Amino acid sequence: MSIIVLGTVALDTVKTPFGKRELMLGGSAVHFSMSARLFTKVSLVAVVGKDFPQKHIKFLKEKSIDVSSVVCEDGPCFKWEGEYVGDLNSANTLHTELGVLAAFRPKLTLEQKKIKYVFLANLDPEIQMHVLENMGKPSLVGLDSMNFWIHHKRAELISLLKYVDIYVANDQEARSLSQETHLIKAAKALHAMGPKMILIKKGEHGVLFYSDKFILSLPAYPTEKVIDPTGAGDTFAGGFMGYLAKAKKIDQLSLKRALAYGTVAASFNVEGFGVEKTSKLNFKDLEGRLGQFKECFHF
Repeated sequence: MSIIVLGTVALDTVKTPFGKRELMLGGSAVHFSMSARLFTKVSLVAVVGKDFPQKHIKFLKEKSIDVSSVVCEDGPCFKWEGEYVGDLNSANTLHTELGVLAAFRPKLTLEQKKIKYVFLANLDPEIQMHVLENMGKPSLVGLDSMNFWIHHKRAELISLLKYVDIYVANDQEARSLSQETHLIKAAKALHAMGPKMILIKKGEHGVLFYSDKFILSLPAYPTEKVIDPTGAGDTFAGGFMGYLAKAKKIDQLSLKRALAYGTVAASFNVEGFGVEKTSKLNFKDLEGRLGQFKECFHF
């Protein structure tokens, strides 16, 4: 079973206490794809500028990711620069250049429109809605967003929530959109907006899953050294959605396993800059760490 992801393909400049990397491959759709590809075929929908290195397109193809809907427009690529300090739980954004992303209107192939598993990674909710409206009859739709869209396009985001099955947010975003401080109350409020399932990412404190059928809180994998958290949430989402696409069912057991796979995938992401770790990741590595994760928290 395939999965289609709409999101950003970016050039990231990141500084942490462990060093700095300039203009490296990043973006929500890229980080999502690095983990989702371990479970299923991934079609990536995004836009890049004329300054985007072709070696990155070649790299994505080598990872068996369908880039037929990654379009190159005349203008600069989307670029983000951030710095992590302290506990590395959140980045200080130093610079953002939207470039060609500002006028992006995705175009899907006929085959992509038939894909049943859809993930709308962090992007303008109007663009996310445009893609969703062009899909056939998807079996599962996941959605991610960020504080920028919550603050600037709140109405559009809330309208979009009515049409998705899973809403993914970090704890700050969940509180901001729901206007609830307590995370369980926030999850209930977000659930009332439309999504059947709510996933709240809590960084080093793990993840909270909420639905009518069950609530589950999983800790994060105890990673010893966090180098760069950029894209960890997208990597989590890729593992989570990728497993569900492979399993072809959405029951309580499958959801629990998907949460565990997403958590473990994210733990690899933070151990290196950008996609240094996840690009080399294989399913055997993922399974090995999943076994360790189970041992840590089995009682």
